[in-house]
Amino acid sequence: MNTVSDYDVAIIGGGPVGLAAALCLDEAGLSVAVVERADETRWSQAAFDGREIALTWHARALLERLGVWSHIPESIICPLREARVETGRANHPLVFDADQPHGSPTGPLGWLVSNNMIRRALYAEAATRPGITLLPDVTVETLRQDGDAAVIRHAGGRLRSRLAIGADGRFSPTRRRAGIGAVIHDFRRVIMVCRMAHDAPHHNVALQWFDEGQTVALLPVNGGASSLVLTLPADEIDRLMHAGQDAFNAEIVERVGGRLGAMRLVSTRHAYPLKAAYAHRFTAPRLALIGDAAVGMHPITAHGFNLGLRGAETLTKEVSSALSQGEDFGGSAVLRRFERHHRAATAPMFAATNGIATLYTHDAAPFRALRSLGLRVADALPPFKSAVTAMLMDRGPKQAQG
Repeated sequence: MNTVSDYDVAIIGGGPVGLAAALCLDEAGLSVAVVERADETRWSQAAFDGREIALTWHARALLERLGVWSHIPESIICPLREARVETGRANHPLVFDADQPHGSPTGPLGWLVSNNMIRRALYAEAATRPGITLLPDVTVETLRQDGDAAVIRHAGGRLRSRLAIGADGRFSPTRRRAGIGAVIHDFRRVIMVCRMAHDAPHHNVALQWFDEGQTVALLPVNGGASSLVLTLPADEIDRLMHAGQDAFNAEIVERVGGRLGAMRLVSTRHAYPLKAAYAHRFTAPRLALIGDAAVGMHPITAHGFNLGLRGAETLTKEVSSALSQGEDFGGSAVLRRFERHHRAATAPMFAATNGIATLYTHDAAPFRALRSLGLRVADALPPFKSAVTAMLMDRGPKQAQG
């Protein structure tokens, strides 16, 4: 079978950023194909994978504009009222909340939604768009960039488009096929994520705790539970992944210092190697990289998905501008502009995030003293806290209060 299908844009990878890009480009009037390795059932009904996504105001506004937000059940959207950063035990915390700048109500810092429900909502909206073709169970075999087209070859035939987009993760096969390298920062740790029910209320507070030998995050979710994000060496995570439930519960209560009372595992457990990635280039002829294929962030700042959405928006803006001026929207000039803008938006945050993660996960005495001092100084500087709060919220001046 050697069927050739033509589209304006072909997106490799049907994860949340790939689907969001498809919706943005559909709004711009382009025909879009999205190819995904998963079969239709696993794609449309994404299973729980442990990950909770902290959505900023800007991200929520975009999802609302694209028609995605209405597909997310209100009962699973958890507003984030406060974020606390702690180091060691009984140390002074650094606290961020949306009311800090002027002491008046400004709404939540953001919203926590499980990754699989965001994926389901994006798929549900994309499936309603006549201009978007969703192609499940497709494994890309080759990607060839000709002068005026990108050609994707797979077992069922070929896709030809003016522009191809790689949105297939931080270990992107598309990036590799294009001969684009990446900076891979291996933190030599593994993250385990799961949901824990607990007796004490979380009060919609997110905790990031850098303790000796471990990093713990507790992210509030609805229903008297929190998402546990535990970072440890691989062998310890492997042991916890296979521990019996009673032993697991007891160890987690001990690891978090009993701060939420008795805790009970109420979900499956999932483990992910902790590696960050930054592509040497975001483009090649007729190809753009977005999402983790371009920038795979350390989860400490919870901005990975939000930056992925920014990349999809930035690319769509450059493509739309080219269309309005009669320019080749998949040409090198357009892709260079996208790369310049997206690199400027992501490089400083990538470097800063990796620096913070390195400082706060070293347990030698000088590092412990430095980070404890750093939190105290930061907490005593209202302008700094206001600036960080604004970054966490990513709230434009025209967005409605909520």
